[in-house]
Amino acid sequence: MSICPKSMWPAVKAMLHSVYDQPDAAAVTAQFDRLLDYVGEKLPTVAEHLDAARADVLAFTGFPKDVWVQIWSNNPAERLNREIRRRTDSVGIFPSREAIVRLVGAVLAEQTDEWAEGRRYLGLDVLARCRLTLTTNPANEVTTDALPALTA
Repeated sequence: MSICPKSMWPAVKAMLHSVYDQPDAAAVTAQFDRLLDYVGEKLPTVAEHLDAARADVLAFTGFPKDVWVQIWSNNPAERLNREIRRRTDSVGIFPSREAIVRLVGAVLAEQTDEWAEGRRYLGLDVLARCRLTLTTNPANEVTTDALPALTA
């Protein structure tokens, strides 16, 4: 949105969100193309930017439909940021930089423990199913031969 004029944010944002509301991968691609056509008329630099980011924006379509929302959502990061903000606001003023690092580190460690104990955003079964459906081009996989630490 940094290259988009502020007056056009609502329209571009609405069109971009409509891409994610499509029922299947073909509809997502078609809606993205309509977005590029709409933006291309009024904002050619935005259209160029979105077209360059096509692969990244539409990457979620390579996964099973039932995990699309979890892939494009940033709810876990937002929830973690809210918890850090809540805890730092309750303390108010920190005596030193180390004190805030300890508090934020404790919040992050607590989050890690919660996720390690099974409260995961994407469970292992979902990840395994995604892996099975995603591997379509084995040429992009990294083998152990390509890892410098393992070649000696």
